Amino acid sequence: MAIKDIPAFAHLTDTDIESLGVELDAIRLDIEDSRGERDARYIRRTVAAQRGFGVAGRLMLAGSAKRSAWWAGTVTLALAKIVENMEIGHNVMHGQWNWMNDPEIHSSTWEWDMSAASKHWRSSHNFQHHKYTNILGMDDDVGYTVLRVTRDQPWEPFNIGNLLFNAILAVGFEWGIGLQPIEFSKAFKAGPDRAISIQQIREFAVKAGRQVVKDYVTFPALTSLSPAASYKSTLKANVVANVIRNMWADAVIFCGHFPDGAEKFTKADMIGETRGQWYLRQMLGSADFEAGPALRFMSGNLCYQIEHHLYPDLPSNRLREISVRVRALCDKYDLPYTTGSFLLQYGKTWRTIAKLSLPDRYLRDTADDAPETRSERMFSQLGPGFAGIDPATGRRRGLKTAIAAIRQWGRTPHVGRGADRGGIDQALRSRGLLASNLRDRKLRYCRQQFAESDCYDVVHACRDTGGWETGSVERDELSRSAR
Repeated sequence: MAIKDIPAFAHLTDTDIESLGVELDAIRLDIEDSRGERDARYIRRTVAAQRGFGVAGRLMLAGSAKRSAWWAGTVTLALAKIVENMEIGHNVMHGQWNWMNDPEIHSSTWEWDMSAASKHWRSSHNFQHHKYTNILGMDDDVGYTVLRVTRDQPWEPFNIGNLLFNAILAVGFEWGIGLQPIEFSKAFKAGPDRAISIQQIREFAVKAGRQVVKDYVTFPALTSLSPAASYKSTLKANVVANVIRNMWADAVIFCGHFPDGAEKFTKADMIGETRGQWYLRQMLGSADFEAGPALRFMSGNLCYQIEHHLYPDLPSNRLREISVRVRALCDKYDLPYTTGSFLLQYGKTWRTIAKLSLPDRYLRDTADDAPETRSERMFSQLGPGFAGIDPATGRRRGLKTAIAAIRQWGRTPHVGRGADRGGIDQALRSRGLLASNLRDRKLRYCRQQFAESDCYDVVHACRDTGGWETGSVERDELSRSAR
C-alpha cells in the first residue's frame, strides 16, 4: 500500500536525509541571492506576449469569415489562455514574483483567466496540495475525489468509469479546479463551517459567472459587430479555445503526479516531519517530463514538477538550472529522478487510470510493488544489510539500486530469509544448473523455494518442475550462496 516509512523506503538514514535537506536549502539560497533584473524582465515580457496573443486571436476571429482564419484565431486564443494559466497565473499565485513588489504581478492581486477563483485555489493548492503532497486523506489532488489512482483507494463499482471520468475532467478541467475546494455538504449542515461553505459557493458563482459572460457573451457580441464574423462563430471559437486550454493543463499536471514513480504516502509520514523529510517526500511524490524550450514554456515550466515541488515559490524560469543540481543530488543519494518523454509520462497516467478501474483481484502486481502503488514492503526480501555502501563498488546502495535489484530478480514478494538471489543464480549458473530456456515462472518458483526450504529438497522439487537441468548440487555450497 502507500509508503508508511519514507526513510526505510528511500534506504536513507536520518543523517542522510538531513544532509540532503541542507544541500537543497543551499540551492534555494543560491537562487534567492541571484534573483534580479533578468528574472523580472522575463516575467514582464511573458505577460506582454500573452496579452499580445490574446489580442491577435480576437482580431483574427473578427477580421475574416474564412475557415482558416477561424482556426488561426481559435488556436492563438487557446495559446494565450494556456500561457496565462500555466506560466503566468499558476506561478504568480505561488508567490514566485512577489520579491519584485510589483502590485500587478503579485500573488495577492492576480486573478486568472478561468472559472476557478484565485483565492480558493491559493488555499487548496499552495497550502493543502504542496504541504501534504500525495498524502492520502490530506491531498485532494490524489484523484481529485473522482478518480482511483492508487490501490490504497478501495475499489467501488463507481470506479469502473475511471476512463470516462478522466476524459470529462480533462475537457472541463477549469470547472474541476474551481469546484474542488468547495465542500458543498457543509452548506446543508448546521455548524460554524456552514457559513464558510456558503461564502465559498457565492465567491465561486461570482467568478464563474463573470468568466462565462466574458467568454460566451461579451466577446462574441463584440466580434459580431464585424461584418466578417458572427456571434455564433466566436462563441464556438471561445468554447474550443477553453477546451484546448483545459485539456493541456490537465495533461501537464497529470504528468507530474500520476505516472510510475510518483509515490503515495500515509498520514503517519507527516508526524514530526522535518524539513529534510519534507524535501524527500516531494522528490519521491513528483515526476518530470523531458521538454525543449517551447514545451517548457507552454507547460509553465511544470516539466520540472520535482523542482517546482521542492521550491514552489522560486521563479519558474530558474527551474531548469535547478534541475541539474537536483539530478546530481539524486545520483549522490541513489534516489530515482523520475522523468521521461511527455507522451510516455502521459500514457502511463492513462494506463494507471485504466488499470485501477478494475478490482484488485484482476490486477497482476501486489499493492506494494505495483508501478503506481509502492511501499517499503516491496523490499522485504533484500534483507536489513542491503542499504549503505556497496563494498564491491564503493557506491551508495539506495532506493534506485534497490528498485533495480527487485526488477532484475523478479517480483516474488516476502521471500522468507532475505537470501541474496543474485548470488544464488550466479552459483547455480556456474554449476550449469539453470536451463537456458528456463521460464520466469519456474525461475521465481525455484528461487522462492530455495530461500524458504531445505536446499537438498529444493533440488528435487525444482527438478520435478522442469526448472533444472540434470545434475546435482552439494548442499553446503548452496547454503553458502544463500547466506
